[in-house]
Amino acid sequence: MTPRIGIEQRRARLGVRHRLAAGSKAANAEEVARGLVALHATDAATVHLAAVARMAEPSTADVERALYDDRTLIRMLGMRRTMFVVPDEVAPIVQAACTLDIAKKQRRLLVQHLTTQGHPENVPDAEAWLAEVEEATARALAARGSALPQELAEAEPRLRQQLIMAKGKPYESTPYVSNRVLSLLAMDGRIVRGRPRGSWLSSQYVWSVMDEWVPGGLAAWSPEDARAELARRWLAAFGPAPVADLRWWTGWTAAQTKKALAEVGPVEVDLDGVAGVALPEDLAPVPDPGPWVALLPALDPTPMGWTERDWYLGGHRSALFDSAGNVGPTVWCDGRIAGGWAQRAGGEVVFRLLEDVGAEATAAVEAEAARLTTWLGDVRIIPKFRTPLERELATGK
Repeated sequence: MTPRIGIEQRRARLGVRHRLAAGSKAANAEEVARGLVALHATDAATVHLAAVARMAEPSTADVERALYDDRTLIRMLGMRRTMFVVPDEVAPIVQAACTLDIAKKQRRLLVQHLTTQGHPENVPDAEAWLAEVEEATARALAARGSALPQELAEAEPRLRQQLIMAKGKPYESTPYVSNRVLSLLAMDGRIVRGRPRGSWLSSQYVWSVMDEWVPGGLAAWSPEDARAELARRWLAAFGPAPVADLRWWTGWTAAQTKKALAEVGPVEVDLDGVAGVALPEDLAPVPDPGPWVALLPALDPTPMGWTERDWYLGGHRSALFDSAGNVGPTVWCDGRIAGGWAQRAGGEVVFRLLEDVGAEATAAVEAEAARLTTWLGDVRIIPKFRTPLERELATGK
């Protein structure tokens, strides 16, 4: 008989394993990241807000310690060609399981763009030209130890090579290749994004050589072993779940997903009428963690951990997600999304509940919003991808 793991059990696991329930808070940023496999980092603010929402003693200083002093958290491009912050032991797994495939595709695309949308007189052989520029850029960075993109472009002027994108269209643009070359070097594990220039809201990063940032660089994994290990870690954090969720989260092909799961050996389970899989050791019921509420930031890794979201999202998708599937700031209650929140220009964190959660939970949300208002102080948060409810709450209209 297929084991059944219902919605309430999935929500209990979410509260405990994602460090959201009251008795499950993390001691530091590393514990948060390990509990979620990876923290979304497309929006620089998300990393810090996602971490402090799950810490017993919220501290952006602890996040910065892990990222830039101890370097136990690494910022890298990973699943679905998305920016993440991952624990240092997970970085080589993500690189082999996802990033190296992305690098191959992105390198081919840049060669194509250099050939068709560049300047042939400057780039007669795009593939050879790109390889030369990558090597020269890596040498320039090694000579400096660390550098901003514009500083590297001074040392290697070919980074200022422009592309003519959408030529003749109203939205024509002429970007430099510098960011794409640096991204390729990072995807290959040769360089890494370090401390940003400015506050923790900044995304203007100083680059460093990976071997100097992480002595010895990233360990080498085979793609097959890495995909199996990443699938195992995802199931431990986000399972049980449908196989489609794992495939979406990783960005793998159906064949890659099937092969990875074959190595893991999960058990088929019934998720209240939906077929799913779970780790063999994860079939026993998880105790109810008790009532809890949380205010999670835009692009938080919990709501972005699954593509099938009805079991925790309900009918709130249109208010809380944008048209591209990016989640805005959310209010959580006992393992489900109950509303959204925003910060107004004056600094006040405001929220709206989209369902009745009862008087005690509402009071707890009010207290959490007041706490977050105080904690943010003079910091102002505007999500990179804005959603309907967030915009409405932020403007008060």
